[in-house]
Amino acid sequence: MAIAAARQDIAAAANHGWPRNEGIPLDTGWVAEQRVNLSAGERRVATLPGRRTVKKDAQAAWLLKAVTCIDLTTLNGDDTAGRVERLCAKAANPIRGDILQALGMGDRRITTGAICVYHRFVKTAVNALDGTGIPVAAVSTGFPAGLIPHELKLKEIEASVRDGAKEIDIVITREHVLTGNWQALYDEMRDFRAACGDAHVKAILATGDLKTLRNVARASLVCMMAGADFIKTSTGKEGVNATLLVTLVMLRMIRAYEEATGFKVGYKPAGGISTAKDVLNYQFLMKEELGREWLEPDLFRIGASSLLADIERQLEHHVTGAYSAFNRHPIG
Repeated sequence: MAIAAARQDIAAAANHGWPRNEGIPLDTGWVAEQRVNLSAGERRVATLPGRRTVKKDAQAAWLLKAVTCIDLTTLNGDDTAGRVERLCAKAANPIRGDILQALGMGDRRITTGAICVYHRFVKTAVNALDGTGIPVAAVSTGFPAGLIPHELKLKEIEASVRDGAKEIDIVITREHVLTGNWQALYDEMRDFRAACGDAHVKAILATGDLKTLRNVARASLVCMMAGADFIKTSTGKEGVNATLLVTLVMLRMIRAYEEATGFKVGYKPAGGISTAKDVLNYQFLMKEELGREWLEPDLFRIGASSLLADIERQLEHHVTGAYSAFNRHPIG
């Protein structure tokens, strides 16, 4: 039954036609009133794994859904065109055909949500993905530190969009958050949104650099007010990246923003999510906090690379009863 439900979900996973977040004027009063109950949040996420679990076919169905939400990523200093092309091939066929056949999903086209690369490789990825419908996401604005001149940030966004990127993952200036300069953060984000044009913009908060959960909550809210289509935890380069506690805070901000404005904003955890067990907990929290709609790739993405190999291993174990080595599930 769970696999049958997964078949229906994947068939219906096309864009739902929700209106894009247009943003609202900066409301500094709303920003200032944000508070985070740390002990309650810690209890909430600590009890999640014990309260929620899925096994067998149900687990396989959840993991197949997770695959469709992965932004398959390579952001290394030694990236090459060949590596990016191999990653694109994996994105188009993320699960081996024999595994899908055994799961009864052989007739379903399952791909990852996107490919995420540096601007240098946007054209390479666009060409490699031609005809697949998989979008290319480019990290931008001086990723990962975001400390290049503002004018260059806008030019980098525009260059990636010209090269065919459909999504832009920008990094905010952390100083604006740490000093409470919400107007500067809002103005910066509005400029980024305008430079993206029709390309969707994901605002990377670099939560590990923001020091407090209150800052995470406030930065999330300001970026959404300025028109972010997604808010994202991390570059993957900080000392601390995505965590369930930070995720809880950001999801509650997304919920509050939707309740106040009617706009749905997506969420992307990134960095450190490398096992099937990890991603299931993020999926459970998404569904409990925001609802079923936020399990689809137009509202949920996972920045990852090695995660896909572990998911494929878990699915192979489900159909064969044996675990295979990681080198049998190459990524890029």
